[in-house]
Formats: sequence, C-alpha cells, structure tokens
Amino acid sequence: MTKKAKKQQPGGTPATVALTAAGVAYTVHSYDHNPAHPSYGEEAAEAMGVSPERVFKTLVADVDGALTVAVVPVAGQLDLKALAAAVGGKRAAMADPALAERTTGYVRGGISPLGQRKRLPTVLDASASGHETICVSAGRRGLEVELSPDDLAELTDAVLAPVGRV
Repeated sequence: MTKKAKKQQPGGTPATVALTAAGVAYTVHSYDHNPAHPSYGEEAAEAMGVSPERVFKTLVADVDGALTVAVVPVAGQLDLKALAAAVGGKRAAMADPALAERTTGYVRGGISPLGQRKRLPTVLDASASGHETICVSAGRRGLEVELSPDDLAELTDAVLAPVGRV
C-alpha cells in the first residue's frame, strides 16, 4: 500500500481520513483552484494533466424523494433517467445545491463520494471500471484523490451502471 498524501492539511479531509482508515492506497493531488473556471471537473483534469475520462465528478440528485450520489466522468453529463433506473427509481432530478452541501458536508465543486456527513446511495458510472485508477474530489476545491475504481465502489457501496453520457 503506497500513500502519497503529503500535500494535504494535517488531519486531511473527511474523504482522506476515510481512505486512510480503510487502509486503501490513494494519491492526493492538489492544485490552485481558479474560481473563474467554468467547470470544476475540467479544471481538475487540466491542472493535473489527466484525461477528463479518468476524472470523475460527484453529483447529488433526488431520485423519487431520496438523495442519491452519481459519480460520472467530467467529460460528460449525468443521465438522470439511467440514474433513476440504476437505483430502482422512476424519476430523478438534480438536488438543490444547498441541500446537497448540508447533507454531504462538502461545498459544491468539492463534494466527494467519500466521507460524506450522511452516507447516500451511490452509483458509479460503469466507464470507471475501464481505468486502473480514477480521480474524484478529495473534499474541497483544488484537491483530488486518485484511487482504484474497485476501492471507490467498495468504500461507497456503489452500484456500477452506465449513468454518464458524452
């Protein structure tokens, strides 16, 4: 197990604390966040020099009245119908951003699928399994964590389903 988490603040974020507690191998990548950038995810991919297909964004949706997390590549969009189907629901819509922040304990643009205040059902886009490692938010803007998609799925009890679209 190799951990390269030297760039994080003492104590880390809830996401990195959860990864460390689980004994999972991960790498933390930090970069200077530009508030003027139009896309948090694309900014992360550019700053890290990583293909946008390997950088995943964490989105919170409302599926039939229940908040649900979708983790999809930043290069595409979330397919709400596919998300609803993946969790046995009928209808999905993006969650209110303030509710998503309160529920997860993270700010928009920094929501991580890991270490959330309230554990939510999670769906990881099936394309993640085509990569040895993927990057997701480590819990704040300008901080990403790289780990295996299998570890992410296991730690979040995620369902793998094709919920992203280009």
